Amino acid sequence: INLAKENNVPIIFFNREPVAEDMMRWEMLYYVGADAKQSGIMQGELALSAIQANKNIDRNKDGKIQYAVLEGDPGHQDAIIRTENAVDTLKNNGIELEKLCCGIANWNRAQAQNRMMHIISQHQNNIELVLANNDDMALGAIDAYKKLNYTESALPVFFGIDGTDVGLNAVKDLELAGTVYNDKEGQAAAIAKLAVEIISKKEITNKYTYLPYSKVTSDNVNDFLNKDK
Repeated sequence: INLAKENNVPIIFFNREPVAEDMMRWEMLYYVGADAKQSGIMQGELALSAIQANKNIDRNKDGKIQYAVLEGDPGHQDAIIRTENAVDTLKNNGIELEKLCCGIANWNRAQAQNRMMHIISQHQNNIELVLANNDDMALGAIDAYKKLNYTESALPVFFGIDGTDVGLNAVKDLELAGTVYNDKEGQAAAIAKLAVEIISKKEITNKYTYLPYSKVTSDNVNDFLNKDK
């Protein structure tokens, strides 16, 4: 930001939102993305629907859902907001939760696998739900269970965020119970439009452009897999 400001070069940040204090440091800073709070709420709603529809998710029948969280990089506001709102949505709808562990996996599938294997070694079959801040970490958690040769009946339910191609295919294959689609096509179009407006020196009244997320399950996943086509 400092270098851009010194050279009068506008910046469009996208997908990972800077903190508000940084965005206010100069009028030529813009953000295109989605509301992290909405993604967390939707992930919580997906988990809520699954828990309400399938009483077997509570495998030990103690009336609580034992869960683990895989977060992106530490202190990143999107990661914090996604986690908080997913958990709060479940709690606010009457789901009693017991947090077993929260691991940092830096949005990375391989790191998530390693982190999840460590979590499994500590908690064995007690984990009933895994909430991951993105699809790659959710898939890494699934990889850990596969590597340890867990049977399907011993698996927790897994939820991601972003709706990447691999994430969507995992939903289609019923490995990932759900994800929250981050509208990359809409964001790309909004970035292009904003760039033209900046170059054309049009008056831009809003520094922020937010596009809505969408919930994805096996029921509607094909709509999103076909989106690129």
